[in-house]
Amino acid sequence: MSNKKLSPDFIFVSSWEVCNKVGVIYTVLSSRAKTLQEVFPDKVVFLGPDLRNDAAPFKEDPLLLPKWKEAAARAGLAVRIGRWMVPGNPVAVLIDFSPLYADKDQIYAKAWEYFHVDSLRAYGDYDEASMFSVAAGRFAEAVICECLASSDKIVYQAHEWMSGLGMLFLKKALPQVATIFTTHATSIGRSIAGNNKLLYAYFEGYDGDQMAAELSMEAKHSIEKKSAHGADCFTTVSRFTDKECVQLLDKKADVVLPNGFENDFVPKGATFTARRRAARKAVVNVASALTGEDISDDVLIVSTSGRNDFRCKGFDVFLEAMAQLNARLKSKMNARAEVGPRTKVLALIEVPCWLLGPRQDLAARLSGKKEKCQSPLPLPMITHDLHNINEDRIMGMIKQLGLWNSADDAVKVILVPCYLEGNDGIFNMPYYDLLMANDLSLYPSYYEPWGYTPLESCAFKIPCITTDLSGFGQWVDEVLGHSGTLTDGVSVIHRDDNNYFEAAREICLAMEYMIGATAKEREANRKKAAKLAEKAQWQHFIKHYYEAYDFALRKAGGKS
Repeated sequence: MSNKKLSPDFIFVSSWEVCNKVGVIYTVLSSRAKTLQEVFPDKVVFLGPDLRNDAAPFKEDPLLLPKWKEAAARAGLAVRIGRWMVPGNPVAVLIDFSPLYADKDQIYAKAWEYFHVDSLRAYGDYDEASMFSVAAGRFAEAVICECLASSDKIVYQAHEWMSGLGMLFLKKALPQVATIFTTHATSIGRSIAGNNKLLYAYFEGYDGDQMAAELSMEAKHSIEKKSAHGADCFTTVSRFTDKECVQLLDKKADVVLPNGFENDFVPKGATFTARRRAARKAVVNVASALTGEDISDDVLIVSTSGRNDFRCKGFDVFLEAMAQLNARLKSKMNARAEVGPRTKVLALIEVPCWLLGPRQDLAARLSGKKEKCQSPLPLPMITHDLHNINEDRIMGMIKQLGLWNSADDAVKVILVPCYLEGNDGIFNMPYYDLLMANDLSLYPSYYEPWGYTPLESCAFKIPCITTDLSGFGQWVDEVLGHSGTLTDGVSVIHRDDNNYFEAAREICLAMEYMIGATAKEREANRKKAAKLAEKAQWQHFIKHYYEAYDFALRKAGGKS
């Protein structure tokens, strides 16, 4: 057998998050597109759902691949073919999957007959995802059969259970197509962690099928497990998650695909400095308008962000750490007989919630239409209105811990409950611009298969704190050869099922160090963070994808 890796002629990538920003998978796919486009120009085709979202970063091109569109039509599929407007501008196909609902029961019957995928107890987004998945697989089948050469080496990569069913049907129809199934986090592992069960203490005792029944996750788990076993190459994003796959899916990953980063859009030099200055001004202005205080420009700005998964993302530990820090700073400052503690820390929680819209009273103060005053606004710890503000877990814990952003609080906590896309009505800055305001980023995750947000933070020269339960944190420790600290650019703290308060205290102490650090020390930490991020760029990690392509093509070789 030749040692030279087999390389595909065409790569189809199926995901619900193609041109549809939901979570980290969108960033993984879009940031990787440029690197793949350079190696396989217009041979990487992203398949996503056509949600008819005018704001989607997609530009249809009627002249692009017309024969593919005709083949899709003959297969009963309506598609739009164009470009995903991200670096590299790769080919994207948005597929209308709504007609498949009429055949849903027959599709599920075949899924059971062919693959033993159990759809009986499906609920929530199962139908929507499955119909898209099958439509994507049918599109690829039509194009492969009608438009591509029989000698072409084809790879079809499906991301998460939401794309698995279509991959299975495609594999049955065209066994020669090399299939890759990628799970970014097992549905059962995430559900165990999210339901306040002890994931790690009893990890080796968990059975995936049993837990799926207990947590009413049979349908999603069934697709995920059958896809992991049915693909030519099964992949996941970290060695940490690989252990989870072995335990809960009874399948070890064939290749581990760590999530890289493309830093071309990180501003450089004077541009970076100017945008960082503007972001800090925006954060300080919003905090001052909320609290009615004149907050100093040199305040320490920190944030956490991510999917609204209260426990898994460690938002509870973040808030506990802020409460501990606030109490310690107030005690120290009062002991020195100061009139009252000046605000030392602005802590932002940038997490999409059930958004109603921007606060009009806050917007009016920021616009200057309402005269600034020395009194705080009602609920001075949130920037937008929510539909369910009294039931929101983050707001509930803020109140429980007494983080009311009072005049004597040294730490001001602010919930930013919206997607930051530059049009939120308050900051009107995209996420990456606002991120640049930070002096430190905090991600005390309990369950984090990889951890893209801390990697993004480092790429923008912001030191961060993550945990040894994240794939990224484990990677940092491996690269450094020791447990990371802030002087390395990334602090990797220990987390387990039972050290909630200890983890919060460690964050609290790290923040005290940052408050007391000199400008020279802070700058050194920023440089170390950026240096670590450079080691995780796609130019270094893409080799793992080439390994997966080779593995899948060799496995599929000879099938017909």
